[in-house]
Amino acid sequence: MRFALAVAVCGGLCLAGCGGGSSTPSGPAPVLPPTANAGGPYTGMVGTAVTFNGSASTDPQNQALTYSWSFGDGSTCTSCAAGATPTHTYAQVAGQSSTVYTVSLTVQDTSGYSGQAGTTATIQGVPPLSDAGLTGVVATGATPIVGAHVYLYAANTTGYGLSSISLLSYSETATEDSNNNAYVLTSALGNFTMSGDYTCTSGQQLYIYALGGTAGTQSVGSAGLLAAIGNCPATSSSVVAQVNEVSTVAAAYALAGFATDAVHVSSSGTALALTGIGNAFANAANLVKLSTGVALTTTAAGNGTVPQAEIDSLANILSVCENPASYSATSCSSLLGDALANGTTGNAPTDTATAAIYIAHNPGSILISDIYNLAPSVPVYTPALGRQPNDFTVAITYSGGGLNGPGGIAIDGSGNAWIANVTGNSVAKLTAAGAVATGSPYTGGSISGPAAIAIDGAGNAWIANGPGNSVTELSSAGTASAGSPYSGGNLHQPDGIAIDGAGNVWVSNSGANTVTEFTSAGAATGGSPYSGGGLSQSYGIAIDGAGAAWITNQADNSVTKLSSAGAAVSGANGYASGVAVTPEGIAMDGSGNAWVANTGKSTVLEVSSTGTTAPSSFGFGGGGLAAPVAIALDGSSNLWVTDKTTNAVIEVSSAGVVLSGATNTGYTSGVLNGPRGIAIDGSGDAWVTNFGGNNVLELIGAATPVVTPIAAGLPSTPTSGSSKLGSKP
Repeated sequence: MRFALAVAVCGGLCLAGCGGGSSTPSGPAPVLPPTANAGGPYTGMVGTAVTFNGSASTDPQNQALTYSWSFGDGSTCTSCAAGATPTHTYAQVAGQSSTVYTVSLTVQDTSGYSGQAGTTATIQGVPPLSDAGLTGVVATGATPIVGAHVYLYAANTTGYGLSSISLLSYSETATEDSNNNAYVLTSALGNFTMSGDYTCTSGQQLYIYALGGTAGTQSVGSAGLLAAIGNCPATSSSVVAQVNEVSTVAAAYALAGFATDAVHVSSSGTALALTGIGNAFANAANLVKLSTGVALTTTAAGNGTVPQAEIDSLANILSVCENPASYSATSCSSLLGDALANGTTGNAPTDTATAAIYIAHNPGSILISDIYNLAPSVPVYTPALGRQPNDFTVAITYSGGGLNGPGGIAIDGSGNAWIANVTGNSVAKLTAAGAVATGSPYTGGSISGPAAIAIDGAGNAWIANGPGNSVTELSSAGTASAGSPYSGGNLHQPDGIAIDGAGNVWVSNSGANTVTEFTSAGAATGGSPYSGGGLSQSYGIAIDGAGAAWITNQADNSVTKLSSAGAAVSGANGYASGVAVTPEGIAMDGSGNAWVANTGKSTVLEVSSTGTTAPSSFGFGGGGLAAPVAIALDGSSNLWVTDKTTNAVIEVSSAGVVLSGATNTGYTSGVLNGPRGIAIDGSGDAWVTNFGGNNVLELIGAATPVVTPIAAGLPSTPTSGSSKLGSKP
């Protein structure tokens, strides 16, 4: 940031510019910095967009200005595409009826000189609601749990890893524990009521946690049971919750991406994080019916198949700590000793609710056989699995919506899944809850054999049409944009597509050994298509934080890196030449490293920002990797890979450690049949396209929530090391 300062130095001799004469200046006029004007002060409401206006900013030289805003809640808009008048939506701050944010504006002219100004935004929170009628029963099977402590919590939205917010207030019916958290007790029939004992705020996500008590004559101190309520209910609502082992399994998996344990469910307060955690709570309703505590067979929309027998089996395993017919002190101790925080290491849970969360966190690396064999011989909940599963991932299988040869998949900022139907010449869209979106499948814009799909920051879907040698843009509603399909830039059998932080669209042309770049308006950029750097049968493509494009080359067995201007920087033969063998999918992490599905060597290959490979001998293998195809990163920078030969999903840490189990199987939950594309959403769910089955699997809570769409994790101005790729929202 530079500022100009003009100084006149006068001695005994009067010089031009010192005054007192009529001489004109002999030098150029000084360059002065622009003056920023942030407008305001502003007011607004939580959840409603506030429009800012910096158009009163001026530049003495009348140069064009760029505008960078900081909204005071951690959100910024650097070199805003919206210029002087961006909008921003603030989230609720727990416990505050209004919040005053310090807003700053920096303007910069074309000479590089800057000015800054500040203002405030006072944002009114949504007022607390008087409680709705919230009642229920705590039970294990048909046996009520008497004297259980029943808590009502809301997810914390001020940071990950923080304690949940206790909502009950001390009253005639609610009592406080040693931590000053209020609870109500269940009656002789296991009943409880919270009417008159709490308030919550619209948008808060609520859940019930029941601890301890007596089942029959058995004291069940290790009993911890959960039920996800979801959005703070309106005062006119009546909510009935059956809290048992089935509802516990559903809540544990749905909330796994945000839960450290039963009393630490939290996220950040960003708009994406609030969307993600809201969708996660809603997912619980796809697994269990809240009012009955019975595992579902199909989702509410009717197009999703729920693994009821697996959920019931997990519930039966939990029942060894609380159900009179299956209770065993030895089995309960084994469960709490085997369901550790990090799979086979880490802290042991003290109750079954946290044990269920730990199992959801480590569905392949826990002691599967030991835990499965704890299930009672006479199940409490039926139907139950007839044999030990390969892993304990819980997957919903979605069909309908025109799914036909699903391949590429991408998640938008609302958690919707967009799927490219290779053989259906269409694009399908499933909502975050798995329902078929209105109008799906979409066929406008001459979609033809779509090979890949990506979502831009505005929620538009961009599709690479291999046979059509074109790119189609669909609005968030599925309507083809004006001028779409775009066919400039010498497109030739486009196979991969990615979007940078500025909204430019990059397409790999496998038939022309080139890369084409389009503006957000669909025009091929100057100098495009780009060539060189080892581009040869170019396939997958991804963008890093510096705006560079990384491309896998199947014919040349290498990886090419193009600068943000399209110049090859990876040498004549590309990076990892000969180490990458028939590479397909590619993804970037926040440090600028490329991760490659090294199909020909049955490994995952890491290529650093400077082109070195780790390890140098063909990458990380094992865990069921045989023919890896697609690859995605979650919010912990763990890698998720589909394998078309083993029909599995393999999870690998950024250190190359297989997390999906020590056996060579990976995750096989659901009926995987030729899995192709994979994407992680903001709730921590992994979405997999099942090419051979014409369906899509959602592995509930298996991953860490990540910023979506991928382009939203990139800075609008390319800056090395500043991306949020592989980060939580």
